[in-house]
Amino acid sequence: MGERTEAGVVIVGTGFSGLGMAIELLKKGRRDFVILEKATEVGGTWRDNTYPGCACDVQSHMYSYSFEQNPDWTRTFSPQPEIWDYLRGIAKKYDLYSYIRFGQEMTGARWDAGEHRWHVATRGGDEFVGRYLVNGVGALHLPQIPDLPGMANFRGESFHSAEWNHDFDLRGKRVAVVGTGASAIQFIPQIAPQVAELTVFQRTPPWVLPKPDHSVPDWARKAFRKVPALQTFYRDALYWSLEARVLGFNGSLTLMKAAQQLAKRHIARSIADPELRRRVTPDYVMGCKRVLMSNDYYPALARDNVDVVTDGVTEVREHSIVDAAGREHEVDAIIFGTGFHVIDAFENLEIVGEGGRNLAKEWAAEGMRTHLGITVAGFPNLFFLLGPNTGLGHNSVVFMVESQAHYIAEAIDLVEGSRAEALATRPEVQDRFNAQMQRKLAKGVWTQGGCKSWYLDAQGVNRTLWPGFTWRYWLATRRVRPADFELIGTAGGK
Repeated sequence: MGERTEAGVVIVGTGFSGLGMAIELLKKGRRDFVILEKATEVGGTWRDNTYPGCACDVQSHMYSYSFEQNPDWTRTFSPQPEIWDYLRGIAKKYDLYSYIRFGQEMTGARWDAGEHRWHVATRGGDEFVGRYLVNGVGALHLPQIPDLPGMANFRGESFHSAEWNHDFDLRGKRVAVVGTGASAIQFIPQIAPQVAELTVFQRTPPWVLPKPDHSVPDWARKAFRKVPALQTFYRDALYWSLEARVLGFNGSLTLMKAAQQLAKRHIARSIADPELRRRVTPDYVMGCKRVLMSNDYYPALARDNVDVVTDGVTEVREHSIVDAAGREHEVDAIIFGTGFHVIDAFENLEIVGEGGRNLAKEWAAEGMRTHLGITVAGFPNLFFLLGPNTGLGHNSVVFMVESQAHYIAEAIDLVEGSRAEALATRPEVQDRFNAQMQRKLAKGVWTQGGCKSWYLDAQGVNRTLWPGFTWRYWLATRRVRPADFELIGTAGGK
């Protein structure tokens, strides 16, 4: 028998979401929470992704908590080690380590309607029982590795970018990279000069813009330290400049097509070979897939020892990959830059709500549906951070996390201030929110841009992105509307 731990709030995950939620509860004077973490350290995706060149593609002065601004970022787009250090520093400052249970991977949760409690199961067999369950596991933590024919026969080294094998020396090796997403465009330029040959298997080319990255001068860091208001002003300016980009994403395709010209000039400046230019130029409207930024990706592809293959993989053999044109590429290692399970990230969790309702099964059948990306009808006192339709393509998701943590804390206050046991989202409120989301998304570049992306589920419905200004989301989450919920039970009663 495993151990049983009781708490008021069970938080899952220690990335920006889980830590942000814990701090919000501390600010409210609550200390009756426990945080579950599957690994042995905090940090989420910024702990796990240690591949060469890993960095943020949102400016770090914005990709950080508003209440914990860091004057010491060394670059405008910080590298992974700095972001991980920042998160560990936050956990230490707020004494969050004392609330975290490491090595506890949630495998499922069951709502007990009699107790009005969530029973959370972990892989090690322990149980955590809480009145409220906050799921902050995020979507970028389950590596997606394609099932390539013959992969089991491969005798060389293979790994996903999120599980980088630092013990394997790439120098002088023949390496294949499968995928050209956000991670691949960061690590390809780092490994291209080291390897003997690099074969990049590209299914769909990404739009890549120049990255306005530079080191933060000492004088600026000193100024931010001495006058924090200066950094707040800089952060505000960043916020509004990023926010303006939504006009193209969810309004004018003409604006996005204008931005494409900048990306095409970026290709032309970096690649002389017209055939390679053709291969790396997308045929869909920018923004339909995630827009990437890099100054060294195209020059890396133009190197003599790099080949970009667009024919796809037909078969993997013991020491080679065969493409759809029948060409065989001898390789010593295969690195997958194929992203993560996003839409189906919750399929492996057994979350059972009222009347035995299974969340993964419902979402698989009907699509992921929530109210505000936070609560789910039929699952009382269950909250998501960065849930469906709250991801962003234009601004910092940390802004969304803060809005959601505030909303969840308000929802808990509503339950306890009403002397109730739980709150349950009204189905019609959830339906209204989802209809509104899909109506707005239908006009956006993600739907109209002529591509298939990880933003879309199997039915082609965008269950990932927030389709507008983030300040509108901030407004929508400032106050919990009691009318959106049914309050269940009374305190002390069953």
